[in-house]
Amino acid sequence: TQSNSLQTALGQCFRVFTPHSSSGSTASYRGGETENSAGQYAKVTYPFSKAGRSARRRPKRKGTCCAFTKGVCVRVCVCERERERERERERVRERESLQRGLCVFEPRRRKKSATQIGRFGIDMSSRTRAGFYSQEVNKTAWEVPERYRDLKQVGTGAYGTVCSALDRRTGVRVAIKKLHRPFQSELFAKRAYRELRLLKHMKHDNVIGLLDVFTSALSLDRFQDFYLVMPYMGTDLGKLMKMERLSEDRVQFLVYQMLKGLKYIHSAGIIHRDLKPGNLAINQDCELKILDFGLARQADSEMTGYVVTRWYRAPEVILNWMHYTQTVDIWSVGCIMAEMLSGKPLFKGNDHLDQLTEIMKITGTPTQEFISKLQSQDAKNYIKSLPKIQKTDLRVLFSKVNPLAVSVLERMLVLDPERRASAAEALSQPQFRDPEEETEAQPYDHSLDNTDLPLELWKRHTFTEILSFQPTVAEAKETSL
Repeated sequence: TQSNSLQTALGQCFRVFTPHSSSGSTASYRGGETENSAGQYAKVTYPFSKAGRSARRRPKRKGTCCAFTKGVCVRVCVCERERERERERERVRERESLQRGLCVFEPRRRKKSATQIGRFGIDMSSRTRAGFYSQEVNKTAWEVPERYRDLKQVGTGAYGTVCSALDRRTGVRVAIKKLHRPFQSELFAKRAYRELRLLKHMKHDNVIGLLDVFTSALSLDRFQDFYLVMPYMGTDLGKLMKMERLSEDRVQFLVYQMLKGLKYIHSAGIIHRDLKPGNLAINQDCELKILDFGLARQADSEMTGYVVTRWYRAPEVILNWMHYTQTVDIWSVGCIMAEMLSGKPLFKGNDHLDQLTEIMKITGTPTQEFISKLQSQDAKNYIKSLPKIQKTDLRVLFSKVNPLAVSVLERMLVLDPERRASAAEALSQPQFRDPEEETEAQPYDHSLDNTDLPLELWKRHTFTEILSFQPTVAEAKETSL
């Protein structure tokens, strides 16, 4: 038969030598080796024929054995066991590189299947850190620890996207924020670093704090994104005001919480700079937390003009009064309080000049004393060119509101920031007074906030802050619902 003929031919072509036998015996070959009757493997040797000598002189390809016998070439492939050993060595090198935090080894990648590609063309099959999983959110890939499940997008803005998630360790829902490309420039990297440090520093009932911070990167070389985990509140004041008209009692309670949070923030030497209804989170128990420290700065730094959403922006910000103070936040609280009481924004300007005109309809034309404090000559000239405007009496504008609430509003909506009430002064009003509930923060170290550093240094500082984060005792002991 053909099988017997092939075996006979192979027997003539090959002579097998095993470690236990000095004489050869014919055997079948397997993957570049042959097997004798005892099940032992040995390498193939060639007979001392002219064809064999020619084959030995011929250069061999790595991993192959070629024999030429009677014009027939038999090419023996790479040994399967050798390939398996090579794969095992690759797996060992990969594990060692991951343990060192450096990925110096890239395995051969197979072609991605259609199921591995998200709806928006995002590759969801890329290697994910152990203990993490990947999910597509807002056209981007999120790599999140297994601890956080059931991701649902709840908001997005210029600087980041926020999802709610279930913390399986505590059983409560949390908010996870992923910053948009935090290291695309030095400015973005500096803002991301500042927001992370401020969130780590804040520990107050009415100020959002940090429950956790993580990144899927195992090393600084791979560090491109990070995630901030904060308490999930459910809604914000802007959405709440659209759904219902708030009673005076609720307005008073919400303003009280805003002022308590601001007193704490200001005591650390920080100005929020971006207070608006959308940055005030509220839960079902009407508890309020101040959000979003992306634009926050220390009180004694040089300020930029365009920071707060226009309708809640203090006049000194509009007029580019560079060294403004913490009372810019108090002006924003006054605007928010007036909107809660009336159901509509108090100063609804179409641009910054129109906004200034709307403000002066309430506060009246600035005095010469106020104008002399302005640094911008253009601002001085513009105000001097305006017609004389009389101040509006807020007690008439809010005639149906409790006079005590109106008196607080009058203290906050003062054109001159030096005469405007501070958070502590506003809290001293009879309807708010509760010193035991008012706490102050430890001083905030802002040594790097006014420093210009290369992008890689901001990245390194941020990575170090993430690695050094430790949750507070209260957060660690949080129980499930």
